[in-house]
Amino acid sequence: MAEIEFVDQTMRDGQQSLWGLRMRSGHITAVADQIDRAGYRTVEIIAGAPERLIREDKWERVDWHKKCLPNSKLRCARVAKMAGGMGIAPHCIQDLTIQTFARHGIDSFWVLDCLYDMPALKRVHQVVADTGCEIAATIMFGIAPVLTDEWFADKVHQFISWGLADTVYVEDASGILTPQRTATLMRAIVDAAGEIPVEIHCHNTTGLAPANYVEAINQGARIVHTASRPLANGPSLPSTEMTAETLELLGHSHHLDLGTLPPVAAHFERVARQEGFPVGAPVEHNVGPYLHHLPGGMTGTLKAQLADHDMSDRYTEVLREVARVRGELGHPISATPFSQFLGIQAVLNVTTGDRYSIVPDEVIQYVLGHFGDPPAPFDQNVKDRILACPAAKKFADWQPPNPSLTEIKQQYGYPGITDEELLTRYYVTPEDIAATRATPLKTNYEFLDDIDVARLTRAVMPRKRVGHFHAAIDDIEVTFNRADPDAGTPA
Repeated sequence: MAEIEFVDQTMRDGQQSLWGLRMRSGHITAVADQIDRAGYRTVEIIAGAPERLIREDKWERVDWHKKCLPNSKLRCARVAKMAGGMGIAPHCIQDLTIQTFARHGIDSFWVLDCLYDMPALKRVHQVVADTGCEIAATIMFGIAPVLTDEWFADKVHQFISWGLADTVYVEDASGILTPQRTATLMRAIVDAAGEIPVEIHCHNTTGLAPANYVEAINQGARIVHTASRPLANGPSLPSTEMTAETLELLGHSHHLDLGTLPPVAAHFERVARQEGFPVGAPVEHNVGPYLHHLPGGMTGTLKAQLADHDMSDRYTEVLREVARVRGELGHPISATPFSQFLGIQAVLNVTTGDRYSIVPDEVIQYVLGHFGDPPAPFDQNVKDRILACPAAKKFADWQPPNPSLTEIKQQYGYPGITDEELLTRYYVTPEDIAATRATPLKTNYEFLDDIDVARLTRAVMPRKRVGHFHAAIDDIEVTFNRADPDAGTPA
């Protein structure tokens, strides 16, 4: 029997898949100590641009996570040609992003490129290695005729030949692995990895992820990715609770302190209930994900974005369009940034009613080959339409710019600008920066059912979506109905 290690995905892929990246720093504070001493090999956190969605400064956020989790190895993702947005980043920005996150306490990076530009991946691996951080060389799984077990194993052989990888990380972002394919794929990858430990990360989109984990361990994987139960299952990953129980029943061992899991789960379930966030639940098996390949993380984000635009009722329609767009655009492995390309294009196609009448710049760049070659050819009619659109003309002779760091600093007019400020201004709009800085980082979180009527009323009053409020505690009652400005109702 094997000793299995756990990577905690509660604060990264769990909240991305189910809460659409709406977890705030204050949401973790009360249970950070339990997470920190639970015994995880690694704890992954979001290191993107929280300024846009939740008005938190990324550097303050990472610093707070590090302060709350001082004994944990913190991990985040790096995409080989990107750094913080959906476009191609200059090398100096990619490198500075890695170096700055490392200075702020990130100890481990998983490095990916869904089109497997191996020179680009090797370059980023070396940048991470130079910081002294752990490297998880990443296999992003997908289904296409060329993507055989042997094809993936060859990529692992190349990773290992560089002498930089600390682990090999296999991610099934779309949740489309089956136990049968897991058996052959993981055997090929474990053999190719040799002495390097192999991680497995499967979304439970089709309900098969727990069985895939068992089969992956049978084939030699020794690290599994899970999330606290309220942020597990569905488009997220298997729960830590059930995975640990399954492994014990099969005779495997682990180092988790199981006593830390219930208070963490109870806390996040309570946060979800108060914030109106979904709680993860196992799903019935269905074949939809094998058609659209939408990743778990993109599922949560897409649902949240559709809800923001009162389009939740069109989710199924968008999924069908995602499947169609993916086939037309060469069946790319569906994870960052290509899942975003497919999702955004599908939404535009559905909402306009005129497919490919509007095409984002990044999709045009992808069709022009700037992100690499897809596994299959483009649909020629679609490619022709995209390249005939007015926006495509500006990219006819375009090449991704690769200025020096000094040149970029001069563009912003701040020769002495800090690395943190430069990266923030490079990726975040001035409006989002201003809104973020007007909202100090909140590191505490109050549950409304824990506070008295006066504080409860003060907490609820600023919430514009609350139209009616009534509270009664002991002999004190408070009721208000929000005025309807459109109807002319007096406040």
